[in-house]
Amino acid sequence: MTRSRQERPTDDTDGTDGTDGTDGTDGTDGTDGTDHTAPNDSTDSTGSTTRTPPALPPPPPPAPPWAVRSAQLITLIVLPTALWRLAMVLGFPSGYTAAGFVPFDTPGAKLWMLTLSVVCELLALLSLGLVRPWGETVPRWIPRVGGRRVRPLAAVVPAAAGALALTAIWAAMPLWWTYPHTDMTPTGRLLVGVIYQPLVLWGPLLGAVTVSYYRRTRPA
Repeated sequence: MTRSRQERPTDDTDGTDGTDGTDGTDGTDGTDGTDHTAPNDSTDSTGSTTRTPPALPPPPPPAPPWAVRSAQLITLIVLPTALWRLAMVLGFPSGYTAAGFVPFDTPGAKLWMLTLSVVCELLALLSLGLVRPWGETVPRWIPRVGGRRVRPLAAVVPAAAGALALTAIWAAMPLWWTYPHTDMTPTGRLLVGVIYQPLVLWGPLLGAVTVSYYRRTRPA
């Protein structure tokens, strides 16, 4: 008897190698089809991901009117003494006697008085930064750091130190007329005493404006 035709071996698969035709996935390479990119990321046409910078915190509230006026006053109270020194740089005795003016009529003394006048006025102008936007955000024209927020302590610490130093320096100025000034004329002694008295306010005014700046810009 002839052997009956053998049945062809059958594969235990359904032609899909044990899979459902999707390589064990749902067609999204093991994902659920959802984009898990962070909210601050964006994908361009080439498929690369770019991260957008975080949003800046809201700007602080504007300085109160009294602080603005105080900062403006600081720039004015140093002006009379600066002009008085500049007059001496130009050769005017400015209240000194002929003999008393001799030490100031030298190139070194004139350079010192000119430098002191310019530095004092620049320091006074810096107090405006405590009430103006450029004291809160670095101006964009400054290389590398332009547009960045100013750290509050970066302004508060030097301003507070300056306020304490200025208060100590000029605290004795009201006693000007109690000291003899033999190198000055009576009119010059009176004039110099008058134009220097406002400097007593420099330190306290700067301190008050600094406190206002800190309260406006400190983190919530």
